[in-house]
Amino acid sequence: MPEMGSTPIQPSELSSQRFSSITLEEMDTFAALQTRVDRKYIVTSQLCNELLGTIKINGQALTVNEKRSTGYQSVYFDTPEFDLYKDAAYKRRPRFKARTRFYHATGKAMLEVKTKDGRGKTVKIRTPYHAENLYELTESGRTFIDESVQFSGSSKRLRPTLTSRYQRTTIVDRDTSTRMTCDEYLICTDLENQRLVFPYCILETKSTVKPSPFDKWLWEHEYRPQRISKYCTMLAVLHSDLPANKWHQVIKKYF
Repeated sequence: MPEMGSTPIQPSELSSQRFSSITLEEMDTFAALQTRVDRKYIVTSQLCNELLGTIKINGQALTVNEKRSTGYQSVYFDTPEFDLYKDAAYKRRPRFKARTRFYHATGKAMLEVKTKDGRGKTVKIRTPYHAENLYELTESGRTFIDESVQFSGSSKRLRPTLTSRYQRTTIVDRDTSTRMTCDEYLICTDLENQRLVFPYCILETKSTVKPSPFDKWLWEHEYRPQRISKYCTMLAVLHSDLPANKWHQVIKKYF
């Protein structure tokens, strides 16, 4: 079952009350964006609240069971030699990530595969998964990964490597069918039970090739996309022997 840990997920401090609500089903009808361009930003919670309070969009806040901010838990899988991590570190294409994800608001779990194609677009494929299997790959789970990356045996040596827990708020702009996620209170734990707490908000915009209104607002306020990955950046901090040039600037500035 999901790891609750000794530190509870905090209630969100982000203000999304100016936006109307949207359900997950409604969001998926026009802004699922399973194939997309992701841009990530590291900001304070104060800056995130300023964005939410002033951006001019036809916005809605994802609401699940009357909650606008909900807990997520992801378990990432990699080989004992961290081959998937190294593929990302060396910018190899194509490449993929595999993880289970548990949604605290609904009690549902998914197995997800995120691939990066030759043009840099992220494609996410997922399937329902059993919550009791979050820390393991079942036979059907391994088959799903192999079929998703179109290479037999890709999942053979994968094992759980890192667990991340955080609080997420999602805002959708109906006019452009784009969205932004705001992740707070990130806590990562590796197989050796080393723990890392990240005290900033990670904003991730999800759009087609054109930048979203969220990107434009951030650029106007002199914030630019940064290279950060919940899996790779946090693992690099916990394991200094891993190649980390791709995330060096973020690690140097925030750690």
